[in-house]
Amino acid sequence: MAINIKTAEEIALMRQAGRIVASALALLKTRIKPGVTTGELDAIAYEYCIKASATPSFKGYNGFPASLCASINDEVVHGIPSGKRKLREGDIISLDFGVIYQGLQGDAAITVGVGRISDLAARLIKTTEEALYKGIAQARSGRRLGDISWAIQSYAEAQGFSVVRQYVGHGIGRSMHEEPQIPNFGPPGRGPVLQPGMVLALEPMINVGTFRTRVKEDRWTVVTEDGSLSAHFEHTVAVTNGEPEILTRE
Repeated sequence: MAINIKTAEEIALMRQAGRIVASALALLKTRIKPGVTTGELDAIAYEYCIKASATPSFKGYNGFPASLCASINDEVVHGIPSGKRKLREGDIISLDFGVIYQGLQGDAAITVGVGRISDLAARLIKTTEEALYKGIAQARSGRRLGDISWAIQSYAEAQGFSVVRQYVGHGIGRSMHEEPQIPNFGPPGRGPVLQPGMVLALEPMINVGTFRTRVKEDRWTVVTEDGSLSAHFEHTVAVTNGEPEILTRE
């Protein structure tokens, strides 16, 4: 399947979508504290999205029941928010949020500590965010998709962590998931050549223990196979004639 090259007008709308996503995540980050439920966070994200004249990307997508993915501790991605699920001191929570603005998508994720967290959890969060930026630095015209993958994997593994294999980044535009798939692992110098107008959702998912995962009984929530902590960061990035443009930067 072909990779869609976006026009300047489409990227401008994606920039608007990205700002809505970034601002919503920034707001959610300020609300993270012990006792808050993931259901409350979902409501905040939904209300922010609607007030910004956008539509939540995730709600109803393949039957997903919420606007926000909220994944705690060993949950890697796709955690379903609940009014019964309260955050506790020492937890880490990954928040993944996307919107549609005038037909174009924006998608990003952050991982946040709840109150005081362990040194290991803090190092995992820092490493995952830094791995994302290592990947973004490779999203330049003329380089290959595998250069992004290798930058993420080599950095994360050098810090002693593992990179999830079963879930990957993706192209994004009028659909949330477009070509190409973007693994967070693999050798450099392979895959499609990057060119201006490509828009990519880069999203490393990094674990303390094994890279292997499983899906819980709800058929959505992905957890680490060994119960170890996981972190997730994501940005929507446009390939340009120069530096990569992060469309979901606040």
